[in-house]
Amino acid sequence: MDTRGTRGTGRGRGARGGGLLVAGTTSDAGKSVVTAGILRWLARQGLKVAPFKGQNMSLNSFVTREGAEIGRAQAMQARAAGVEPTALMNPVLLKPGGEASSQVVLMGRPVGELSARGYHGGRQEALLGTVLDCLAELRATHDAVVCEGAGSPAEINLRRTDIVNMGIARAAGLPVVVVGDIDRGGVFASFFGTTALLSREDQALVAGYLVNKFRGDVSLLEPGLQMLEKLTGRRTYGVLPWREGLGIDEEDGGLGVRAPGAALPPVGEEVLRVAVCAVPLMSNFTDVDALAAEPGVRVRFVERADEAAYADLLVVPGTRGTVRALAWLRERGFAGELARRAAAGRPVLGVCGGYQLLGGRIEDEVESRAGVVPGLGLLPVRVRFAREKTLGRPAGTALGLPVEGYEIHHGVAEADGGAPFVTYADGRARDGCVVGAVRGTHWHGVLENDAFRRAYLTEVAREAGRRFTVAGDTEFGALREAQLDRLADLVEEHADTAALLRLVEAGPPPGLPFVPPGAP
Repeated sequence: MDTRGTRGTGRGRGARGGGLLVAGTTSDAGKSVVTAGILRWLARQGLKVAPFKGQNMSLNSFVTREGAEIGRAQAMQARAAGVEPTALMNPVLLKPGGEASSQVVLMGRPVGELSARGYHGGRQEALLGTVLDCLAELRATHDAVVCEGAGSPAEINLRRTDIVNMGIARAAGLPVVVVGDIDRGGVFASFFGTTALLSREDQALVAGYLVNKFRGDVSLLEPGLQMLEKLTGRRTYGVLPWREGLGIDEEDGGLGVRAPGAALPPVGEEVLRVAVCAVPLMSNFTDVDALAAEPGVRVRFVERADEAAYADLLVVPGTRGTVRALAWLRERGFAGELARRAAAGRPVLGVCGGYQLLGGRIEDEVESRAGVVPGLGLLPVRVRFAREKTLGRPAGTALGLPVEGYEIHHGVAEADGGAPFVTYADGRARDGCVVGAVRGTHWHGVLENDAFRRAYLTEVAREAGRRFTVAGDTEFGALREAQLDRLADLVEEHADTAALLRLVEAGPPPGLPFVPPGAP
């Protein structure tokens, strides 16, 4: 690839690497997955590539090696590209804290809370320079950067302050491919309408389309694709088929498990059933994906206590609204269910905010400003919310085995009794608390440690009285790699990769026609 020229419409801010923006007709059209697939395919061609998303709204985040918080989707895309994730790949992260406000994380660090009106009313536009600088730095050090858009590029009410879709495409001269989810229906109207609602200048960057999640005979789709090209003057670069189990760590994937290998038959006599409380503002729900990857482990998100009565393990996950989640658990009957489980010695696991909820006392003048609130009282832990957020990638031991994880929390927990869940590698600090079969930890990702996960599930099966045998060869990291390779295979087999590579190298095709009426 020629990374020295400035072909196409210009690379912007001195960047020399190629680029592509993967936009979508809607949220959840498959932008994250398609971006990961293209990145892995390019990496397999020997190119040095990187992901980028200027602004991400997600409660599903990750901590980089330098201690910066970014969206987990970009961390997984970095893995697809074979590079270490950094704050450059997601300079602006918005973490919703309620109906009308979000925490703004800039270059991996929280800088305050803003309402949607306050953010879109001026702050967002001011961040464009930072976003473009990050993109330029990545392009200066990589052969290509594949950018992911957010929502739809045709959100005309937000175009003036856009820093993630056509705003950066225009400023950086990026070609744009629009992804549409045909499984939802209306994909032709979505492609046409998305294009026709863009300004003439923005339309000049939209090279064409990618159909995602197609079921059936592609030949039946061809007449529609040909008509779409006649109407818009833009080609379709591929039709990606529907495949189960291809979701990667998403921004807001809803209540579902995306783990590779999910629902495999058990090795032993019985399955192990896991219920996850679907608390409000749930964060890092991907923590349980590693459990679901184990043969014979069945994971389900539940919204009422009676739905959890069957479970051998009840998980309380992280949340951006600890006090709000506490009220929800009480309203839905989970407080009583958790207390009964603890008394009977049945397994309970709390992660991050879920760990805080299991404690006896919460002092919150930061997140909810609710003051002192009694917790569920299952662990001898007091939680005090600090204004400074703890961000880290710690290592240590749990159940006598080496573990790594990552921390993202304002709550500081002090245990007055019980055993530690994790001992840090320096041996001087501990995290979490264990009393009987109730365990809590601030560490996200701890279940992705294979040896620990096996030992933990063996303990859970014993406490639950299940004749469950953990598989001895499940490697979660290897499963993730295989999943990313499957995404790249789909791109290679069902998209015109030569044409996509030309877009990355040379920019948008010249002379793309205007589709009226354009932006109002």
